[in-house]
Amino acid sequence: MKIDPQFCRVDDGLDTILGKWKIPIILYLLKNQTMRFSDLQKVLPEISKKMLSKNLKELEEDDLITRTVYPTVPPKVEYSLTEHGKELEDIIDSLHKWGLRHQQHLSKKLETRF
Repeated sequence: MKIDPQFCRVDDGLDTILGKWKIPIILYLLKNQTMRFSDLQKVLPEISKKMLSKNLKELEEDDLITRTVYPTVPPKVEYSLTEHGKELEDIIDSLHKWGLRHQQHLSKKLETRF
């Protein structure tokens, strides 16, 4: 392994994207490029406004998304991924593929027990 366990920074990356809603928000922004708050609420109906707002603020603080406010009445606010946030696409895709393989692995392991 190339990474010295003493200096591994994987936790820093995981801490930034872990949580029930951050990866779904990132995935929708990867898919749609730009979305308004109300659009995110529609595609994530189980999330409260307060929790969506909290997650968006945290993602913005971590420079993964950008919030653009347009001076209109009513105000128009759009969210999109930063270039830094777009770097997560391949990482999330790899984790997704590994997750599928992991579930298959566990299923096979369970089958061999019975």
